[in-house]
Amino acid sequence: MAGFDVLKNDLLLRTARGERVERPPIWVMRQAGRYLPEYHQAKGDNDFFACCRSPEIASTLTLQPIDRYNGLIDAAIIFSDILVIPQAMGMIVEMLDKKGPHFPNPLKSPTDGQYEQLMDRKVDVAQELDYVYQAITMTRHKLKGRVPLYGFCGAPWTLLCYMVEGGGSKLFVQVKTWIYKYPMQSKKLLQKIAELCVEYLALQVEAGAQIIQVFDSWAAELSPASFKEFSLPYLRYISQNLPLRLEEFRLESVPMVVFAKGAWYALDDLCGSGYQVVGLDWLQDPAEAVRIARGRVVLQGNADPGVLYGNKEAITAVVQDMVQGFAGGKQGWIANLGHGVTPFVNPDNLKFFFEEIHRLTEAKSCPSTTM
Repeated sequence: MAGFDVLKNDLLLRTARGERVERPPIWVMRQAGRYLPEYHQAKGDNDFFACCRSPEIASTLTLQPIDRYNGLIDAAIIFSDILVIPQAMGMIVEMLDKKGPHFPNPLKSPTDGQYEQLMDRKVDVAQELDYVYQAITMTRHKLKGRVPLYGFCGAPWTLLCYMVEGGGSKLFVQVKTWIYKYPMQSKKLLQKIAELCVEYLALQVEAGAQIIQVFDSWAAELSPASFKEFSLPYLRYISQNLPLRLEEFRLESVPMVVFAKGAWYALDDLCGSGYQVVGLDWLQDPAEAVRIARGRVVLQGNADPGVLYGNKEAITAVVQDMVQGFAGGKQGWIANLGHGVTPFVNPDNLKFFFEEIHRLTEAKSCPSTTM
């Protein structure tokens, strides 16, 4: 990427490539967010999506944890949201205070008129989501090579859930109706979303993203059989086609991460899905995950985010278990939480979490595993 500073800390990228490293790299999902006092200062009176659409604000928010936890974390992730793709497709998405994302007009059925419009519409993600690429490029310049930058998107299944449920859900009645009553129409929409994801991620890499992650946040709502039918094929489509699209852009491939929250039953399939890194939530035992992975991929995760509400002794215990489960982390592990940082977490507790990972891994030497 012409014009960007040379990367000074490539620990995470080396780990993602399967190399043996001096210590496990560290970052956490939602490390830029509302638990930080400085987040609210930079956000000001802007609503959430206004922050996403402002390259300057998004870049500032992305850098806040890098500055606060200087030297403790090894990657930044661009401040954005998975729901920018439905927005680019023409759907209205709002972020309601104390409720979360809301679609005033979700998809009702394949014959509701909106479905046909979505399927027929030619979506130009280069134009519609240009503010994301601007934020990525601006952030790369501001980082000055301190750490690599993650880009990301939502997985097709998770985006479909939001588009038909109209927001978060406990029962997922609408999306279950769609996949079991309208399976073919659901798959056509999932395929369209997957194609948009490939283009969106390729453009993020062109803008400066050095690693990408696909978030399948609602994977747990699928049975093992349904996951293989309505999620996995589209995750694989992304992993197979993104490198090809980058080749067309004359860009080198970047490491790809898949995080299917709650899909513990699909870990073996995910390890063979074409991604170099597989994210784990906190419901999976690290040692068991290592056994299932068999060195095919790098694992990322997976402390319970709730431990950050606890005391230092609890945080230390969780980190010790995690380090032991991932065999010390000298190869094949990116340290992270099992989901994003939750509201009201004390930033100092997160700092202690980072410090404990450093303390408990930098002096350890563990046997190498075959990657």
